[in-house]
Amino acid sequence: MALATGCGMNGPGYKSPVDAMKAPCEQILYVPCICRNTDVKKPDYLATVDVDPRSTTYSQVIHRLPMRYIDDEVHHSGWNTCSSCYGDASKCRDRLILPCLYSSRIYIVDVGTEPRKPRLFKTVEPEEVTSKTGLTTPHTTHCLADGHVMISAMGDATRPGEGKGGFILLDGKTFDVTGNWEAKGHDTQYGYDFWYQPYHNVMISTEWGAPKAFLKGFDPADVKNGLYGHSLNVYDWEKHTLIQTIDMGAEGMIPLEIRFLHNPMATEGFVGCALSSNVFRFYRESNGQWAAEKVIDVNSKKVEGWALPEMPGLITDILLSMDDRFMYFSNWLHGDIRQYDITNTRHPRLVGQIFLGGSICCDGSVKVSEDKELTEQPKPLYMGEKRVQGGPQMIQLSLDGQRLYVTTSLYSNWDKQFYPDLMKSGSVMLQIDVNTESGGLTLNKNFFVDFGKEPCGPVLAHEIRYPGGDCTSDIYLTNTANL
Repeated sequence: MALATGCGMNGPGYKSPVDAMKAPCEQILYVPCICRNTDVKKPDYLATVDVDPRSTTYSQVIHRLPMRYIDDEVHHSGWNTCSSCYGDASKCRDRLILPCLYSSRIYIVDVGTEPRKPRLFKTVEPEEVTSKTGLTTPHTTHCLADGHVMISAMGDATRPGEGKGGFILLDGKTFDVTGNWEAKGHDTQYGYDFWYQPYHNVMISTEWGAPKAFLKGFDPADVKNGLYGHSLNVYDWEKHTLIQTIDMGAEGMIPLEIRFLHNPMATEGFVGCALSSNVFRFYRESNGQWAAEKVIDVNSKKVEGWALPEMPGLITDILLSMDDRFMYFSNWLHGDIRQYDITNTRHPRLVGQIFLGGSICCDGSVKVSEDKELTEQPKPLYMGEKRVQGGPQMIQLSLDGQRLYVTTSLYSNWDKQFYPDLMKSGSVMLQIDVNTESGGLTLNKNFFVDFGKEPCGPVLAHEIRYPGGDCTSDIYLTNTANL
């Protein structure tokens, strides 16, 4: 089997999700480390973490690549090419794309020359992004089969702070901004994440809200004032036109990460709605229209000693195993990660749950007065002598489905608001062992990366990527998957 990072006869990635599950185990991973709003007055950096249990540097940061400017807020990342280009020998997965949430800058990192020691390849300045697209606040990156790189955006360059959902296109070789993906006039009120399925000629995007609302921290009044999203936006993939908007209402507030099933012929998937703490299943109806239905409801907890009388789980990340059998998501405020069997996609079944910190620990200031799920508040998590601050946030699953990696920072302004101690202690990375037979999650006590002990001081680690692609980076096509 050709390596997913190779530039040989099969090009990048794998021909199918099933093929990806047979890949070698991950040995290193990349994670952006954010300094903004911490005491570290330096640029953010990309950390390389050794995750090979056979290595002498296992569970350690082995390299740090600083960005060029202070206060960028590097956030999510993606690839120049992935499994959607499988079979194209001219393509090589060797550049990691790092959009910056706060500055609207985009860094291109060379991870091909020395994967364990990435180097900065190019910086796309915000002026190029705004002048060529009219967009700001870039977020999710996906590669396209035609060689372009597509990045979702959430802000309107002509009206600073206002929301505008659109998509930035980069040339896959030069990484110059070439313009917008969406047809003129087919932007949306808000933007965030997206996923496409070419076989069904569809792309669906989600909504966080207006940058003037979420960039400064969370204010419930902004929800009442309509500054946060609650819709899925459906596009014609070939025409780049908005063809349908699915309003999920109060039950679908702040839909963030969206995941089609990995099977490229699937006409369904899931989206996690952060504020309402629900998971919706979206699907294509027999008439060709798309719809959404709530399939999981995480009950809020009545609390004392917190900002509001009820605390939502705040689902902030969600992913699917490569065989489309299990779904995982994180409740950043409640502090747990859940595993669901989604063999029946309309009726997911909870099969695993683990608490890894959060806001309702029994030794904290928040007291739970009514809980429909738990009989007692969970214990805090200690790794050695360190009490883990924050809650489980970004998650990434190994391709074989057996290891789940977790970081604890959401976004620096929200970290500072909800977990002020996190700014002093730094975030952490944990690893969960997954029971792929009957379900179940177990903390691996031998793996712990403490970003509070970085040479520069405590920092905030966010999204996780593997050099060969992972469960949230790659999109598969029917012409290579042989389905």
